[in-house]
Amino acid sequence: MSSDVTDPLTAEIQGPTPREMLKARARGHKGLIFGMGIVGLLVLVAILAPVLAPHDPYAQSLMKRMAPPVFLGGTWEHPLGTDHLGRDYLSRLIYGARVSLLIGAVAALISGVIGTAMGVAAGYFGGKVDAVVTFLINVRLAMPVVLVALAVVAILGGSLTVVICVLGLLLWDRFAVVMRASTLQVSRRDYVAAAQVIGASTPRILLTEIMPNIFNNLIVVITLEMAHAILLEAALSFLGLGVQPPTPSWGLMVSEGKNMMLFEPWLVLIPGAVLFLLVLAINLMGDGLRDVTAPEGRS
Repeated sequence: MSSDVTDPLTAEIQGPTPREMLKARARGHKGLIFGMGIVGLLVLVAILAPVLAPHDPYAQSLMKRMAPPVFLGGTWEHPLGTDHLGRDYLSRLIYGARVSLLIGAVAALISGVIGTAMGVAAGYFGGKVDAVVTFLINVRLAMPVVLVALAVVAILGGSLTVVICVLGLLLWDRFAVVMRASTLQVSRRDYVAAAQVIGASTPRILLTEIMPNIFNNLIVVITLEMAHAILLEAALSFLGLGVQPPTPSWGLMVSEGKNMMLFEPWLVLIPGAVLFLLVLAINLMGDGLRDVTAPEGRS
């Protein structure tokens, strides 16, 4: 008589599958759920900005300038009030999510590709490759990110494309350091040696043996650098060297409202609070993904 693999007793002996265990850990991780919920909500808001925004974020009306938000006695026509040019603050806040998420995601992607390639190559090949990559990492770490970004943006001019490229080319060092250390550890494992013995090609070993086993660390670095890029964009926009007006940007909104901060603090507090919430959610999501995918590495 053939055995039935779906028998309850057999399933109990076999235990839950890795995917089921992963789902169970994810459901029980409050930080991951909160972070993914907030990030998912803001991504949805950014995608549906034309539908959700009650007004044109670029439309000006000096007759309605500096209208207070609803919770300070304003009207529901402009729930979060208007800025110094009479533009609807809620609409600019919604469209600003597009700018922050776009810059964070693309800058992290560019720097991730550069840093991961350098780190994996240094950790796997060693020797002269490792020496060259280590030298480049040290050179990069000796360069202050904010000052270099300010100088480059001041020379090339502030725009969305320039900010993304500058941040993407400046934030690869953490990827390189973490991926180099992770690759050094993984490349000494028995399964990598076995793949080399059977004659597997170097690209195959890197893609099928190395990368899947360092992906957990890569997730954490991506989330950290994405949050870092969003904060740097806000700082550049605050200083007038990032995204240029009238493009909606949370950092630019804070910059435009700083002159009225003592009289109308909500002009700074609202975009600042949303920026804080997004960065916090991204960090919680990254830390939660690290806990869920590699719980054995945490105490």
